[in-house]
Amino acid sequence: MKKKPARPDNDSADSAPVDKFESVSKPVLDWRSESTREVSDAIVRESAVALVYNGISHVVMMATPVHLEDFALGFSLTEGILTSPGQLYDVEIQDHAQGIEVALQISAERFAALKSARRNLTGRTGCGLCGAESLEQAIRTPEPVFARHVFSHDGIEHAVRYLEVNQPLQGVTGAVHGAAWCDNLGNIELVREDVGRHNALDKLCGALASGSGGWGLLGSGGLAEDGHFVLISSRASYEMVVKAACMGVEMLVAVSAPTQLAVELAEKLNITLVGFARPGRHMVYTCPDRLR
Repeated sequence: MKKKPARPDNDSADSAPVDKFESVSKPVLDWRSESTREVSDAIVRESAVALVYNGISHVVMMATPVHLEDFALGFSLTEGILTSPGQLYDVEIQDHAQGIEVALQISAERFAALKSARRNLTGRTGCGLCGAESLEQAIRTPEPVFARHVFSHDGIEHAVRYLEVNQPLQGVTGAVHGAAWCDNLGNIELVREDVGRHNALDKLCGALASGSGGWGLLGSGGLAEDGHFVLISSRASYEMVVKAACMGVEMLVAVSAPTQLAVELAEKLNITLVGFARPGRHMVYTCPDRLR
């Protein structure tokens, strides 16, 4: 496991500044009740991203075109296409007029499994179920997560208070979701952003699994071994719980509400699910015994 870099003194993760691949500037008309003026507004980029496995196109998602290697690995792990990062041999990214192609070379064993259970997805903004051909494909139940760590209510509140300053693209555009990797004290150590909430979590998973963010915090079996939790800037839907379970995350904290299916699945998978996480309050829906 790689050594963690030192945490900045301002409780913010070491996030890269917003660049031209994340947003574009456009003159817009800013209407206010007392005045109207032309201003320059930052608009988040959104591109069609095709994931191609061993030459076969599998899925097209709408995503923010940064950290695409993280996205490709994270999506592959949380969708069960890969069961460990080492099964991904190579990634190549090519720009096209219509969008971006991410070509992945994966192990023969996992490619055979993918072909046997293949589904064609054409998703809108990270929709995790679009294109599933049957209920069996749509509803997945990963293995339950082992209870290994204890977390604190204060840690949740600390992470929530510092999430905004760790989302530079959201601060500029107001149009993206974030997924944050937090230690059990609530210190935010890594963040990924995207127009799709599923994509943001996949990018975080991929960064952790590969060590591209300088971390390498996921074990070879995909387990979060360090006693960390995930904070997301969105609602907690069923798919987010599934992805958290595939990462081995024991606690998923959402700033908005969970869905009924997400709560039921989190209970079944032994995941502590927290919703409506705001400064000064949050609601614990499942497995409260982990919290002190």
